[in-house]
Amino acid sequence: MTDNYTKIDQVLFKRLDFKLDTSFDIAKRRTTYWQDAWRRLKMNKFAVAGLIFIIIISIAAIIGPWLSHFSYSDQELQRVNEFPTWEHPFGTDNLGRDLLTRVLYGARISMSIGIVVSFLNLIIGVLYGGAAGYFGGKLDDFLMRLIDILWSIPSTLIVILLMVVLGPGLINIYIALVLFGWIGIARQVRGQILALRELEYVMAAKLIGAGHFRIIMRHLIPNALGIIIVYMTFGIPGAIFTEAFLSYIGLGVSAPIASWGTLASDGVSSLQSYPFQIFFPALAISLTMLSFNFFGDGLRDALDPRMRK
Repeated sequence: MTDNYTKIDQVLFKRLDFKLDTSFDIAKRRTTYWQDAWRRLKMNKFAVAGLIFIIIISIAAIIGPWLSHFSYSDQELQRVNEFPTWEHPFGTDNLGRDLLTRVLYGARISMSIGIVVSFLNLIIGVLYGGAAGYFGGKLDDFLMRLIDILWSIPSTLIVILLMVVLGPGLINIYIALVLFGWIGIARQVRGQILALRELEYVMAAKLIGAGHFRIIMRHLIPNALGIIIVYMTFGIPGAIFTEAFLSYIGLGVSAPIASWGTLASDGVSSLQSYPFQIFFPALAISLTMLSFNFFGDGLRDALDPRMRK
């Protein structure tokens, strides 16, 4: 048997110099899911602007009242309804209180309500929707029918009735807003869990003996974290607006505690004579809600794998 191999001329081949330090420059730098999401988020100018304003208003709400020379409840009756000056940049209200200090203190109350309510809704909605989506069957049918019933009830009307029964107060606002606020995120999480529970890594976790709670909390919920975070960013301005509405109609926090809703309610009575008293609280509400919406839109696009380029 004759070999038909052809002798290869070694001159046709040349060894290239290989340096370990520069070899990895050829490949694209690997990034994690969250690093890539942050990169895409920074490309959205409106989302970045919204995030910057949220950080600024949060810092101002925390340290602003401490740095002010006035208290939110200090009254100077000789300086009632004073227009904005260097000493009082936002002017004073009908009791001579510094409006800038009250707006900053109101930011602390309104932002805390938005964040705390959204966080509590997040916990309830994730646990409820996660259990319904993971176990399925009759439990899923029962839990979702209960959500359908609660969804059919006008939540704003129920919140108003609860505040009438419970009375004005910060704790009562938390209770009223959390009672129905978790329904939307529970539906979203349930839909995500239904799609994720059939994947291979969930089946592998079951085969090695992982418990239901561990599978939900360690495997399913983290993979649905993107939509959860986005929903929370949209839930915060919703809670802030609802609190402002309740305070505006007299069912929010009690005087002398100031929130943006109470400040707007106080300023509307003197709208024609002293429009600045309602302008600054309304501006704070509008800019905060707009910033959260911009940031939520950008975060939704950044966390969506289909938007990756």
